[in-house]
Amino acid sequence: MTEPVWSEALAQVKARALPAGGFGNRDGGRFRPDAAAWAILALSIWGTGAEAAEAGRRRLAAIQGRDGRVSLAPDHPEAFWPTPLAILAWHGSPAHREARQRAVNFLLATGGRHWPRPADAFHGHDTGIKGWPWTGETHSWAEPTSMAVLALTSAEYGDHERTREARRMLLDRQLPGGGWNYGNTTVFGQVLRPMPESTGLVLNALADAVPQREVQASLDYLAGLAPRLNTPRALGWATLGLGAWGARPPGSEARVGSCLARQDQFGGYDTVSLALLLLAGRAAGGLASVLPA
Repeated sequence: MTEPVWSEALAQVKARALPAGGFGNRDGGRFRPDAAAWAILALSIWGTGAEAAEAGRRRLAAIQGRDGRVSLAPDHPEAFWPTPLAILAWHGSPAHREARQRAVNFLLATGGRHWPRPADAFHGHDTGIKGWPWTGETHSWAEPTSMAVLALTSAEYGDHERTREARRMLLDRQLPGGGWNYGNTTVFGQVLRPMPESTGLVLNALADAVPQREVQASLDYLAGLAPRLNTPRALGWATLGLGAWGARPPGSEARVGSCLARQDQFGGYDTVSLALLLLAGRAAGGLASVLPA
């Protein structure tokens, strides 16, 4: 892990720290809470940029709503999907324990729109099982639900009724042949396709909480696809997802490093992608394995 590609990626992330705290998602970009949270996680796990990370945590706390939510922008309070990311960014920071608890309380009290599945439903999943939506007053989907489960588990709410139900929701959204997409299984009788990014994220959320036999088809799908993945988010989440179940492919660190090096060819990655690859390179046992104590 001493190759220049890793130190260069860390330097890229640190260079996007803003004077007022937090991080932009691109060079010269404005503050984004999701980019800030991912940057904080990556820098903390790599043990560098402590001042920038702490300033980022303070910026996240400054934009937190009174009810505990952390929204994408002040004029869009309904877009509260960054809240779980903020919880993870505050994890292990005594100065932000109260902010983290307020965000936890918000998630526990919040859900999207759910209704009993009608007998003639055109979709395959159970609409009555609660997860979390991207924005308020909309249906729950796989990725925001997975991030909420990871955040609540990190805050020792993994056995809370709300978290357990969300895991049931994720299992219900698993495709018949394995894997996950945005959160639907069939539409008008047609089986939808899985996506490696969604599958890796959900596998992180379910690790150590459900029997492996219940996700084995998804592990097989991702393991078969992983050698052909080369884009940052697909490779990053696939590596973390397999690692969370002790199935990290040999040579994963080198493949992630090669993906970082391809910035010379394709241009610089956004902060979220950089942070995800840095985490995938470090977290052999999945995202939860490297959260600070």
